[in-house]
Amino acid sequence: MSTALAIAAVSAALKNLLSDGLLDADLAPAVGDVTVSALPPDRIAVDGTDARSQLNLFMYQATPNAALRNLDLPVRDAAGERVSNAPLALDLHYLLSAYGTKDLHAEILLGYAMQLLHETPQLARDALRNALATATAESGLPAHLRPVGASELAEQMELVKLTPQALSGEELARLWSAFGAKYRPTAAYTASVVLIERRARVRAARPVLARNLLVRPLRRPFIETVMPSLAETGEAVTLIGRGLAGSGASVRFGDLAAVPTRVADDAVEVDVPAALPAGVHTVSVVQTLDFGTPVEPHAGLVSNAVALMVLPRISSHPASVARGGSLSLRIAPEVDFDQEAAVLLGDTLLPVPPRPTPPSGPARGATLACAVPADFATGDHLLRVRIDGADSRLVVDTNPASPTYGQFVGPTVNVT
Repeated sequence: MSTALAIAAVSAALKNLLSDGLLDADLAPAVGDVTVSALPPDRIAVDGTDARSQLNLFMYQATPNAALRNLDLPVRDAAGERVSNAPLALDLHYLLSAYGTKDLHAEILLGYAMQLLHETPQLARDALRNALATATAESGLPAHLRPVGASELAEQMELVKLTPQALSGEELARLWSAFGAKYRPTAAYTASVVLIERRARVRAARPVLARNLLVRPLRRPFIETVMPSLAETGEAVTLIGRGLAGSGASVRFGDLAAVPTRVADDAVEVDVPAALPAGVHTVSVVQTLDFGTPVEPHAGLVSNAVALMVLPRISSHPASVARGGSLSLRIAPEVDFDQEAAVLLGDTLLPVPPRPTPPSGPARGATLACAVPADFATGDHLLRVRIDGADSRLVVDTNPASPTYGQFVGPTVNVT
């Protein structure tokens, strides 16, 4: 792998290749002295006494190499520790521009340069070592950096290959407009691939002491429905589906796990945990895997998630309340401070004021209070509480001999 100086090393090697190629072609009698540079186009002199015949190689973009960007493991594990020095795989994009002080000089220079790069489709290792052997920190790099020749570009596992690229007129116009320079005859090339790796200490994994293999059919549990879909805490619900029976099967209510009371392939029964707050929750079946040695459950298959509405329950309430007074209720399960709460008195929704956030107030509470309007209708009214869209249940008269058979009869509060 190469060091962080590899990008500069590629530019230096290509610049050296072009300089030697033009020198071998003996172009001085035709176009005069030629300079090969690696500068931004806006820094090239095109007018005045400083203008001269010149080839300029400018790296205008570096992009991730799609084939090798996932060559190695991630740099860090889930705990944040460095476990590998994953290489940074880059493609370098170059513009080769020719500048001439007289007629046809630019065309001559560009023709020789393109022919040279055509006949040198990759930077050989020996050629790279020779090209970078004379590179020093004075070649454009800050003095405190190591010389470009120490980039180890010649030692990386992939050779740097040169590929001509066809840029449309619109793309060239946008590039030169961004450069803020006058356009000159230009050819585009891609140098691929440059692999940059950091030399850093990593945590090496220990060798495998013993290998345990467990072979089983891949059969993911699937939940079709939950019955009932509305339940209070402590009530039993049944998850109906297929492939639900498995080793160490458990039920997960959001982030809360519960042990089922009955497990079958097509149904799992479980009690809704008392610690589950009211509202909508996801329910899924989790199956663990046991490799035998050591006896320790491992994460296995997880079913799809279905929705379950956990209903609040009014555990106690006053028999009556005066108009303009405060109605206080005790609720189970306890209500989180950030849950949306309201009291339904008859057909009227009475909002519960926001509770103070911790540490000014408790994170959970079993008491809710709301104000009864001074003009509220007197008499008996059905009482419900709504927590995050889940309404508490009303009592239905199931006595066939009763005049209110099949109707809601409680809980009620008398407003005086």
